[in-house]
Amino acid sequence: MRFVSIFGVLLLAGCSAQAAPAAAPAAASVIGNCGRQLSVAAPPARAVAMEQNATEILLSLGLADRMAGTSYQTDPVLPALAAAYARVPVLAKLYPSREKVLETRPDFVYSTFTSAYAPDAAGPRAGLAELGIPAYLSRFACESSPETFSFDGLFQEIQEVASIFGADSRGASLVADQKARLAAATSRAHDAASVLWYYSGTSTPYVAGPGGVPAAISAQLGLTNVYADAGETWPAGNWEQIATRNPAWIVVADLSRGGDGDSAQSKIGFLRSNPVTAHLDAVKNGRFVVVPGSSLDPSVRNVSAVELVGAAL
Repeated sequence: MRFVSIFGVLLLAGCSAQAAPAAAPAAASVIGNCGRQLSVAAPPARAVAMEQNATEILLSLGLADRMAGTSYQTDPVLPALAAAYARVPVLAKLYPSREKVLETRPDFVYSTFTSAYAPDAAGPRAGLAELGIPAYLSRFACESSPETFSFDGLFQEIQEVASIFGADSRGASLVADQKARLAAATSRAHDAASVLWYYSGTSTPYVAGPGGVPAAISAQLGLTNVYADAGETWPAGNWEQIATRNPAWIVVADLSRGGDGDSAQSKIGFLRSNPVTAHLDAVKNGRFVVVPGSSLDPSVRNVSAVELVGAAL
C-alpha cells in the first residue's frame, strides 16, 4: 500500500517575524468590519489574538512586539514564527475570559471565529467597543452573512489587518509571497480526482462541504469534493454514503485536541479497520494526504495546505 503523509515544511517568510518596527499612520481610522464600524485611534500596541490563526497572521506581519496576549493554540506554531510566539503572553489554553482579556489592557482584539466573542470568552464586540476596544472579526466568520472563503478574500483581510497596524508594506510583502506560492502550487495540471475532506469523528464523520477552505483548495487544484452538494460547510456525513461516493483520495485533518477520530493516525486506522470503508479505492490504495487541522480554517496556513495536497496528487 502507498501512504502519503506530508506534514511539515510549513514555512513562511521568516524575515517577516523579525522586521523593523512598522511606521504608524498619521491619523485614526474607521473600518467597516462585519456590520460594525471599528474606530482605531492609533496603531495597536497591545493587541490580543483570540486563537492561533489570528496569532499567526499577526506574527507573520512581524507584530509580536505589539501583542499583549494570545490563546487557543491548536497545533505546533509554524517553525518560522516560533521565536516570535515565545515572546507573547499566553492568556489561556482555550479562550480567555472577558476579565482575563481586559487585564491585558488591550487596544485591539482580533479573532477568526465568532465563538471568541461569546459571553464566556472575550464577550460581545459591542461591549468591547463601549470600553473603547475595537474588536475585529474575520470576514469569513461574521455574525451574519459571513463571506464564502476565497484566497482573494484572505489576502484582502491580511492587508486590512496590516493597515490597521500601520504595517502596509509588510502586508503587501506577505500577500505577495502567499500569492507566489499559491501560483506555483497550482501551476501543474492534476487529474480531476474525487476527494473526501475528512475532518473529525469516527462514529459520525464530519467532512468538508461547500464554501470553506477545502472547497477553495479543491477549486484551485481541479478536484471534485464528494460532499460539494452538502447544505453546510462542515456537514455530518455517514460511512454508507461515503462508500457509495467512493473518493479516489482522502485528505485527513490531523487534530491535536485528543478526541475520537481527531488525530490523523486514528482516522486512518479506523478507515482501514471499518468494513464499510476498508474497500474504498482511496483506502485500498493508501491514497491519504495528511494536513494540519488548522490549515483548513482561514489562516496563513491555507496556501501550505494547497502545497501539501497538490504535491501528493
